[in-house]
Amino acid sequence: MDSFLAAYDPLDPTGNITIKWDVVSWTADGYVASVTMSNFQMYRSIVSPGWTLGWQWAKKEVIWSMVGAQTTEQGDCSKFKGNVPHCCLRKPVVVDLLPGVPYNQQFSNCCKAGVVSAWGQDPSSSVSAFQVSVGVAGTSNKTVKLPMNFTLLGPGLGYTCGPAKIVPSTVYLTSDHRRKTQALMTWNVTCTYSQFLAAKNPKCCVSFSSFYNQTITPCPKCACGCQNKNNCVVSDSKQAHKKGINTPRKDNAPLLQCTHHMCPIRVHWHVKLNYKDYWRVKIAVTNFNYRMNYTQWTLVAQHPNLNAVTQVFSFDYKPLVPYEAINDTGMFYGMKFYNDLLMEAGPQGNVQSEVLLRKNKDTFTFKHGWAFPRKVYFNGDECLLPPPDAYPFLPNSAKVNSITISTMVVSALLFLFIIS
Repeated sequence: MDSFLAAYDPLDPTGNITIKWDVVSWTADGYVASVTMSNFQMYRSIVSPGWTLGWQWAKKEVIWSMVGAQTTEQGDCSKFKGNVPHCCLRKPVVVDLLPGVPYNQQFSNCCKAGVVSAWGQDPSSSVSAFQVSVGVAGTSNKTVKLPMNFTLLGPGLGYTCGPAKIVPSTVYLTSDHRRKTQALMTWNVTCTYSQFLAAKNPKCCVSFSSFYNQTITPCPKCACGCQNKNNCVVSDSKQAHKKGINTPRKDNAPLLQCTHHMCPIRVHWHVKLNYKDYWRVKIAVTNFNYRMNYTQWTLVAQHPNLNAVTQVFSFDYKPLVPYEAINDTGMFYGMKFYNDLLMEAGPQGNVQSEVLLRKNKDTFTFKHGWAFPRKVYFNGDECLLPPPDAYPFLPNSAKVNSITISTMVVSALLFLFIIS
């Protein structure tokens, strides 16, 4: 129960991954089931190298065959003569197949190397599925024993799965929409994410700047922990240009650029311009990990003026309204085939956009850090913000109703900061 409480996300209170098992037929010694993994999280996807699903059989079940996925180990199947099962382990571990597998090994929504989009970003790609034939098992609704102790890596730690629960059987509509069929039996498993379980330290940090103050507020020192400080790469060094530096490792260990914050990701929020009825923000996301690029990345920000977004110039944008009365949270993500891929650390390892917001004259101010976000998430993990007393402050004599030379100076400094 405690792990589910820790997994509660106030910006996505109903977000979860639901794993549905539909028994589609009975066999001589078991059943065939269609297993569907649906990502109902608004802004947290499963990135490469993809999901890993595990469970424990209630009895001595085996997996005769699979379509659209495979177990990582077969186990000891020596007691079987003739047909040998796909897996005889009491605790099988299943992964998705890679794209391009032969057609006879494919299943609907399979074979994406385990990559699953967030539901809020791309609902059509937020599902992964496979078919499994189970033997030495029950052969009716009364004799089937549900699998137990489900685990999900997505791709790392962080997910906690509840017990399998029998639910009303899934109803299917035929292609001509004239007939309904249904699964013989259905059970669901719900998995929720907790950043506290995923990692001891944050995975990203936030820096600030503004046109009305030449000070750039950097990410806090060692924001993501400094455990990789002795194994980092200095920017523009020979090692940074070494062949193979971008090759991922099997354990997904990062290779970070040497920075004072030692984070794989930095989000920079720059208050750029002030108009009579509008104001403009520039957002830049920089990757400092040489071994990882981010496909279908998401960036979530919480700010009271996101209820009046007028235009987002280079990102796609979607408001997130988990509570109907409050519209202060939005999701930014890359435009397909344009900047939905955040490259590895280096000259191409950043994406940026500007956002135009309409002022609410009753609440708008540049004082006391109001123009900066309250929360920032990258790929579903909350980023560490600078302490409030370090925010760029508004000088007492500042006039912020026009574009000034200081604006241009800060913008030039910001450009150098982003690419460094």
